[in-house]
Amino acid sequence: MKTLIHHTAAIHPGAELHPTVEVGPYAVIGREVKVGPETTIGAHVVLEGPTDIGARNQIFPGAAIGLEPQDLKYDGGSSMVKIGDGNRIREYVTINRATRTGEATIVGNNNLLMAYAHVGHNCIIEDSVTIANGVALAGHIHIESRATISGVLGVHQFVHIGRLAMVGGMSRIARDVPPYMLVEGNPARVRSLNIVGLRRAGIAQAEQGQVYRSLKKAFRILYRSDLTLTQALEQVELIADNEHVQHLLQFLRLSQIKPRRGSIPGRQLTQDDEE
Repeated sequence: MKTLIHHTAAIHPGAELHPTVEVGPYAVIGREVKVGPETTIGAHVVLEGPTDIGARNQIFPGAAIGLEPQDLKYDGGSSMVKIGDGNRIREYVTINRATRTGEATIVGNNNLLMAYAHVGHNCIIEDSVTIANGVALAGHIHIESRATISGVLGVHQFVHIGRLAMVGGMSRIARDVPPYMLVEGNPARVRSLNIVGLRRAGIAQAEQGQVYRSLKKAFRILYRSDLTLTQALEQVELIADNEHVQHLLQFLRLSQIKPRRGSIPGRQLTQDDEE
């Protein structure tokens, strides 16, 4: 019978690996690691600390998951990393565990984390998110489902990135990215609706296009009018006739509550707006 674990892999006797897990050469798996069925662990992968990995994940060579957070407040507490099912974690991705005892860094299901991406402590990545090469996520970032983060950019701590948002490459993301929007630049600005993403998700065609028309109207109120954000939100509430506009409205309201940093604007930043 063919063995699924390479003879050079170093696996602690206390680690819990499903019998169908494949482990490549020189991988290192620590005592508190659990790995679910049909997950593949590539060469030189390091899995350490309290780490729970689900089923059918592909972890490519050199990835490091579950090591101590890069947070000066970390005091050695028993925090963890939780990873769901069907994720692809490419070469040299790093996913740090959370800072305090009982907390977790969470990656959901069916996400793609491309090479050299970094997921900092206490991050939450929901489902079907794409994070391109060289993206650096600071601590406490929350990325909602089906967002796309293009390559070689940094995201500030405590930032939220909304559902089906698209972030352009090499942007500086220091504030929340509203759902359904395309954001890019340094400093970043909301440029348009994420039309391609909305089409792929079937939202642009929903209800004979009425959902898309409502989102487009909300975009114009928020980012192409002279209204203040408070005034714009009041106007958007009047047209919030579907769950997507309602989600956008709720996201923007919560963005104004600390420790969140407010949402990215759709106009040229003034001196008072600069971080």
